Amino acid sequence: MLDTNMISYIARNRSTAARVRLVEAQELSEVYVSVITESEILYGLAKRPEAHQVAHFMHAVLTGLKVLPWNSEAAVVYAELRARNERLGIAVGGLDMLIAAHAIAVGAVLVTNDGALSKLAGGPLTENWADDIRPN
Repeated sequence: MLDTNMISYIARNRSTAARVRLVEAQELSEVYVSVITESEILYGLAKRPEAHQVAHFMHAVLTGLKVLPWNSEAAVVYAELRARNERLGIAVGGLDMLIAAHAIAVGAVLVTNDGALSKLAGGPLTENWADDIRPN
């Protein structure tokens, strides 16, 4: 499951390594994105309606991915994950936490360049496809 930043790196060609890994992964199976990630991408595009080229590349990447809907199982995982990490003093952005919980709920590896997500207690297994750029 790709997070928002990973899709951006791929669509904007900021990470050659991530683009290669996406193609390789798609040859083996479907690659997923959370509907939360899709909404973040669409929000970013709505803020910049004049950015036609960026929109074209973002939509091209999203078209090749299966968008998974948010469901009650993801909501339960989110509640437990957020409570556990708050008790431990581990802070992550709200939407990032939702995406992480979604990955856990569907048993997916979360593909991210965000080091904070890999530090979540009870968080998802993470993988960084954009290892050719500096981590967030």
